[in-house]
Amino acid sequence: MTTTIPVAGGAFAPYQVVVGRGLLKTAGAEVAALKPTRAFIVSDETVAAIHGETVRSSLEGAGLATGVVAVPAGEASKSFEQLEAVLDRLLAEGLDRKSLVVALGGGVVGDLAGLAAALFMRGIDFVQIPTTLLAQVDSSVGGKTAIDTPRGKNLIGAFHQPRRVLADIEALATLPVRQVRSGWAEVLKHGLICDAAFFDWLGGEGAAGAQGDPDALERAVIRSVEIKARIVGEDEKEAGRRALLNLGHTFGHALEAELAFDETLTHGEAVALGCAMAFRYSARQGLCLAAEAERAEAGIRAAGLPTRLSDVAHAFTADALIARMAGDKKAEGGRLTLILARAVGDAFADKDVDAEAVRAFLIEEGAA
Repeated sequence: MTTTIPVAGGAFAPYQVVVGRGLLKTAGAEVAALKPTRAFIVSDETVAAIHGETVRSSLEGAGLATGVVAVPAGEASKSFEQLEAVLDRLLAEGLDRKSLVVALGGGVVGDLAGLAAALFMRGIDFVQIPTTLLAQVDSSVGGKTAIDTPRGKNLIGAFHQPRRVLADIEALATLPVRQVRSGWAEVLKHGLICDAAFFDWLGGEGAAGAQGDPDALERAVIRSVEIKARIVGEDEKEAGRRALLNLGHTFGHALEAELAFDETLTHGEAVALGCAMAFRYSARQGLCLAAEAERAEAGIRAAGLPTRLSDVAHAFTADALIARMAGDKKAEGGRLTLILARAVGDAFADKDVDAEAVRAFLIEEGAA
C-alpha cells in the first residue's frame, strides 16, 4: 500500500510524492511513466553499493537505458568539484534535454544531483529517490538544490522541482540509528512550526520511529511531507511562509560551518540543537512562555538529540557564530533573520533580529 501526496503551486508543475514500501523495486515503472529518453542515476558510494543495482535493474526492466555515477559519501561532495564531475559524466554519457536524472541517496545526493539537473542543458527533469529519513521528510520535497562553499552551507544553488519523489520506508532499515535520529530532527521541526498535536505524538506513541520502527516512521514521513507540500505550494521560493521550514537552521548552519561540516554534528543534530536554541531565545525575548521552550527541548532530547552547546565536543565563540549567521543566505540588509516561536506549533519569521541580543544569548548558552 502506498500514499500519494500532491505537491502543487502556481509557479511550478505539480508532482507527486509517493510514500510506501518496496518502491525501489518498482521505480522503473514510476520513472518510465514520465517518458524520458533515458535515465541516469546519481548516487553516493555507500548507497550505490546497497541499492544501486536494485534501482538500475528496475529502470532497465522498464526499458530505460541507465548509467550510474557514485560520488564519495558525505557533505564534502556538495562541492564545485563534484558538481563538475557529475555534469561532465552526463555530457560524456550523451544525455539530452529529454533525459532524466535519478537522485538515489540522502540529502547530499539530492542537492547535488538536483543542481546538476537544473544546470545541464539549462535544466532537465529529475526524480528524487531519498534513502534517508532526513531526505524523505525534508530535502527531497520542495525543489531546493545546492552545494556548499567554505563560506557557508547551500550558498550556491537553484530552485528546481523534481518530477516525482519516491520515499521507500524499507530503505530506512539499512540506516544506523544516528542517521534515523538525525532525520527525526526534521520531523520534530515540522511539528514545532505548525502542528503541536503531531509534535506531541512524536514524543509519545510515535517515539518508536526515532529508533527505526517502520510503522511509526511511515506515519511520520507522510505527515511531514503533507506539511512541507502545503507550505511549498504556497511559497516555492521562500518569499514568505516557506521560511518557517528554516526553524533551527540559522543556528544549526552556523554550528556546522564552525565545525567545518565534520562528523561532530550531523545536519539533523545541528537542526535539533538549533530548534532548541530558537525556542530558548524566543523565551528569553518574551515571545513565548518558558514552559513552551522547555516542552520543545524535552521532546527533542527524548529522541536522543542534542539541545545544548555543552552537548557538542567543541568550544564555540559568540563572535564566530554571529559572523556565520550574518553570512546566512536568509540574512537581509545586514540584519539577522531567525525563525522564532510563540508556542509549540506556532512559529514565525523575524527579519530584524538584533545581533547584540543574539550575542548575549549565545554567551548565556555557553559560547565564549
